[in-house]
Amino acid sequence: MSALKDIYSPRFYDKLSDVFVKTIPSFDKKNFVSKIFTDDFNQMELKERMRHTTKVLHQFMPEDFEKAVKIIEKTIDELRRNNIGEDSLAFIFFPDYIEIYGLEDYENSVKAIEFTTQFITCEFGIRPFILKYFDKMMPQMLAWSKHENHKVRRLATEGCRPRLPWAMGLPDLKKNPEKILPILENLKNDPSDFVRRSVANNLNDIAKDHPEIVLKLAQSWKNLSKETDAIIKHGCRTLLKQGHPEILSHYGLDSREIEVTNFKIDTPEVTVPDALQFSFDVKNKYEVPKIVRLEYAIYYNKANGLLSKKVFKISERIYQPKQKDLVIKRQSFKLITTKKFYSGLHKVSVIVNGEEKIIGEFQLIT
Repeated sequence: MSALKDIYSPRFYDKLSDVFVKTIPSFDKKNFVSKIFTDDFNQMELKERMRHTTKVLHQFMPEDFEKAVKIIEKTIDELRRNNIGEDSLAFIFFPDYIEIYGLEDYENSVKAIEFTTQFITCEFGIRPFILKYFDKMMPQMLAWSKHENHKVRRLATEGCRPRLPWAMGLPDLKKNPEKILPILENLKNDPSDFVRRSVANNLNDIAKDHPEIVLKLAQSWKNLSKETDAIIKHGCRTLLKQGHPEILSHYGLDSREIEVTNFKIDTPEVTVPDALQFSFDVKNKYEVPKIVRLEYAIYYNKANGLLSKKVFKISERIYQPKQKDLVIKRQSFKLITTKKFYSGLHKVSVIVNGEEKIIGEFQLIT
């Protein structure tokens, strides 16, 4: 399986160059390709290749940013005519170009972002503008939340997520997310699921620092529609995993008479890259049907010898009175680039409706 960075391939640059020949005056395809494939290109990771592409492109673009923006727009139009690249991650260098070379030109950059994000998301490229022009950008984001194009509306919420993964931080919005809330209000009933998922992700970000704000929204949005109920559920997923009492109460997740028995760790020693297997019985002892949210937590041994807890969802469904089920779960310890495992004592627990019911230990051997 090829690495994600290989979206920047010789074939990609060949097709891209053919478009630039039509859109950039006096574009030299051979020179462009030779500047792209430097001696260290193969060692570059995805973001490095993206930034490298941006900088090489700049050598063939007008110094005047307004003129460069017109070429980007013309290029996107040409790509669309040829059915090339719509929403393709490889074209993330367009927002990167605006970020690097347009940060001092607010007016032209905002127009370019609005146009470009309809081809390839500007959720990363917009963040330096929020940092630099906060008092102008947040009203602009609010205006975009009413845009006719759903990709622009999504940018309004995705671009100002306080904790957007792999993105530049927005410390002012982490500290005080109040300016995000009118944007989310505008988008909570958006016809696009793409946009509503972004609203939920923004709420989940806010919940990590300000759970009280999200809990208040959960109450005010409750039962407005099945779509807003779904947004709240997804936006409260971190609070649910943390077993936050108010959100558990909001969803009627009571665990007092939900019984976990016969807990067994089938693999008390796990050798990487094998899997942990464990099982247990769960029973609804109530006389009425109850919602049962089942999760498990792995307490990973870290390099410093401390344990770090991560929660995984199993299911959430209605258990009938006296219903009893056997649950068998496997947790892989297959090596991945974003996770390092350490030998030693680990723990696994079963969580019912936010309450940790039982915990056991196993040894991991790396």
